[in-house]
Amino acid sequence: ELSLQLARIRDEVVDSVQQWERLQGEKAQLEQSFEWELKGLQEEQQQELKALQERLVEEHTSEIQRLQQQQNSHLEQLRSQHQEQEMSENHERAMMEMEATHGATLATLQEEHTRTIKNLKMAHEQQKKSMEEEFEKLRLSLQDQVDTLTFQNRALRDRAKRFEEALRRSTDEQIDALAPYQHIEEDLKSLKEVLEMKNQQIHQQELKISELEKMAQKNVLLEERIQVLQQQNEDLKDRIDRNLAMSRQLSEENANLQVYVEKESSEKKRLSRTNEELLWRLQTGELSPRMSPTQSPLHRPASSPASPSRQQPFPR
Repeated sequence: ELSLQLARIRDEVVDSVQQWERLQGEKAQLEQSFEWELKGLQEEQQQELKALQERLVEEHTSEIQRLQQQQNSHLEQLRSQHQEQEMSENHERAMMEMEATHGATLATLQEEHTRTIKNLKMAHEQQKKSMEEEFEKLRLSLQDQVDTLTFQNRALRDRAKRFEEALRRSTDEQIDALAPYQHIEEDLKSLKEVLEMKNQQIHQQELKISELEKMAQKNVLLEERIQVLQQQNEDLKDRIDRNLAMSRQLSEENANLQVYVEKESSEKKRLSRTNEELLWRLQTGELSPRMSPTQSPLHRPASSPASPSRQQPFPR
């Protein structure tokens, strides 16, 4: 039975290593995806700035053409009425108005252009900062999961090594001594459930990464989805803390079991020496001949404090 348990533990160690490697690959893919999204956002901002500049130039050119057409029309009207003096005065006034209007329009367009460029740069910086913060949070969350899986992998390897050593030096008496502790299989089952929970958490993390890609395409809902991801990350950290506590509890139980096995082994060695001494006394005649075989210490049940019949149940 211990061999089967050891094999299952080894399989779980292999699965844990594979999960850790897959998580590293997903982390690299996420970093590459973030770089692509950031580059695409920068290109989009540059295109928007270029389009805005072209639109402002077109509006400015259109306004100048309109004013020139208006001036030409007015001059033609004045010529047709043969009012040279009035035409001159109106021409000067129109030129002044046109210059004033042109200056005001140009200043307004320049201010609007500057303000739009500034707003676009601020929005770009805010979006870039938000995406960098979100990426850093996801990176830290993935790193925590990698560290947790690494710790569990190391614990499983140590546990498998202890079981393998116990299996090598185990005897029939040690197997009988371990009989009251059938909850080891339940512990392994619990550990398997923990690994399954980790698989579910990794699947949830994949869903979060998919949500992040969608968020990059919808800048308007970026803040709301960041809050959702932050809450989910807090829940994930709580689950990781609970799993770490469970892993530490399993490690303590395994250490206590190892101490008990060592005590049982020492007690059996002591009883073996006692039996050898009694046999030697029987052979040398030092033992009283009036002592019947049923009263011999060889036939008395062992009442050691470490006997499994009197040993307290191992805490789970």
